[in-house]
Amino acid sequence: MKKYLFYAIALMAMVVGCRPAKKVQRIEQSISKKDTAVTVIVTPAVDSFSIVKNIVDSINKRRIDFATFSAKIKVDYEGKDGGDQATAYVRIQKDSIIWLSLTGALGIEGYRLMISKDSFRLMNKLQKTIQYRSIAYLQEITEVPFDFYSLQDVIIGNPVFIDSNIVSYKNTEKGLLVLMIGNVFKNLLTLENIDYRIMHSKLDDVNTLRNRTCDITYDAYEKSNNFYFSTKRRISVAEKSKLDINVEFKQYNFNKPQDYPFNIPKNYKHG
Repeated sequence: MKKYLFYAIALMAMVVGCRPAKKVQRIEQSISKKDTAVTVIVTPAVDSFSIVKNIVDSINKRRIDFATFSAKIKVDYEGKDGGDQATAYVRIQKDSIIWLSLTGALGIEGYRLMISKDSFRLMNKLQKTIQYRSIAYLQEITEVPFDFYSLQDVIIGNPVFIDSNIVSYKNTEKGLLVLMIGNVFKNLLTLENIDYRIMHSKLDDVNTLRNRTCDITYDAYEKSNNFYFSTKRRISVAEKSKLDINVEFKQYNFNKPQDYPFNIPKNYKHG
């Protein structure tokens, strides 16, 4: 359970290395095959700036807006030390609180987290301890910059990697391939051709001294109100070893009243 907790936090941090889009820049030269396994070709006759702006605008228009969110999530993972599964209960008050409860296979709650904009509290219900940490602490242990808003978007399924330069793109039968390069990752996105829903994201380190990669697949979209929500996601992370995580949203609700219980028993010690 402890191992899963670290993997979950590390994974969330890693996949949000880039922040939301603020501007669109002109397409630069395509990167070499050494940088990605997919060769992406820009057609020189088209208005590249217009196409790039349309891609980014279309992705941003499909962002999920909400007031509150709650979900029951089945999580299966497999790493170098074996695999396990857990159930995560998540509640979010937009731009304010992320509440998370992790329960093991036997239905015993192991951890409860309360995350705010600048800090988080971690309750270990098995060892009866409580920890207080800053968001900066998560950045330190994962070595990737992220903030509360990025973590919120990761859970909701909003795009979080699109402030980097779009250097190339290509239409295929399987979808629109869009290559972006940010400060931390090169990100090859596969977007659905018609409505630009994100189908797949392949992340590779910009820093050539590291060999970190992450593949994220978004699947089983369901329509909720006026937006689409991905209920199944597969995440594979590799650096010195490989970690595979399957996430399935068994239940989820938007904009329903909810509370965020986090009462600390008097006998809990500071961890």
